[in-house]
Amino acid sequence: MAIQFRKRLIDQVSYEACSVFDVNNDGILDLMCGEYWYEGPDFTRRHRVADVTPVNEYFDDFSNFPLDVDGDGWLDVITGGWWGETLRWRQNPGLSNRDWRVFDIDHCGNIETIRFYDIDGCGIPEVFPNTPNGPTCCYKLVTDASGRGTGAFQKILLNAEPSGHGLGFGDISGNGRTDVILNHGWLEHPGQNAWSKPWVLHPEFSLGQASVPILAYDVNHDGRTDLIVGQAHDYGLSWIEQGNDADGQRNWIWHSIDPSGSQFHDLQLVDLDNDGQLELVTGKRYRAHNDGDPGADDPIGIYYYKMFGGTFEKHVIDYGSAGEASGTGIYFWVQDVTGNGYPDLVAPGKDGLYLFENLGMRA
Repeated sequence: MAIQFRKRLIDQVSYEACSVFDVNNDGILDLMCGEYWYEGPDFTRRHRVADVTPVNEYFDDFSNFPLDVDGDGWLDVITGGWWGETLRWRQNPGLSNRDWRVFDIDHCGNIETIRFYDIDGCGIPEVFPNTPNGPTCCYKLVTDASGRGTGAFQKILLNAEPSGHGLGFGDISGNGRTDVILNHGWLEHPGQNAWSKPWVLHPEFSLGQASVPILAYDVNHDGRTDLIVGQAHDYGLSWIEQGNDADGQRNWIWHSIDPSGSQFHDLQLVDLDNDGQLELVTGKRYRAHNDGDPGADDPIGIYYYKMFGGTFEKHVIDYGSAGEASGTGIYFWVQDVTGNGYPDLVAPGKDGLYLFENLGMRA
């Protein structure tokens, strides 16, 4: 038995980020990708959003996360990119046909991509751009007395050293608090009043040019948080086991999941088959460095892995040569958009924007 998917080309565009949300407040999910959004439920009607700067076969748009920034009841989009070095938000115009206005949040340096996590439990995720050459910062939406966004963000410095390539979130110490994971260690959540206290760096590992995100998950079910990481610009997908040495000090042991593929840039843990167990979903980011990475000429694909307490069983969703198969881009999305109860995959990339409809288990 395997999960079956039906592949559909939504548009022959080459943006590398996407999301799923109700753009026009009609109660139906839509797709967002770069300069356009696609009206549900069939996604055949395309609407313009705003100009996105093209740079050297890329577009300066490495996130399309929905968030009501200005509190008007319409979901806006958080974005940013490497060349513009600027974190931005695009304002949803509502029922107007005008372009979405673009507002700068901060000139924060080269943005590899952005991730979002509600670390303080306020109900609104904080914004974490991965800036490999800059410090680790997050941006907290400023809300009014009723809890609605005001269009402003508070910038919070967590660590002044260069962040490195890779970012994740998880409880590393086991104290119930969410720590921030970098490619060269983890930043410890300081407890109450976390935004006004230093986040101490524990340089316990070196993950290379790590995926964004680095996933925190108890792979072998021993009660300790392990890591799952892809090499974003090289070969390899691995899990790193958290343990203790003879002196009781924390250590990390590498285990290979899949050495055959390269450019595992984006990873997600999702219950694809509704059996109550998470699957690891990932794939190759097609032409991540415009053919400059190891494995760039290899076939591309999207995969899911069944996890069995430390062993991983690979299943192919799509695989083949460019133009025949699809990759995952830098920021893919998993959500049930067809309404059949199974999570679907929306995969952007330089090879086009694709919807993989999850049909459930088939023999």
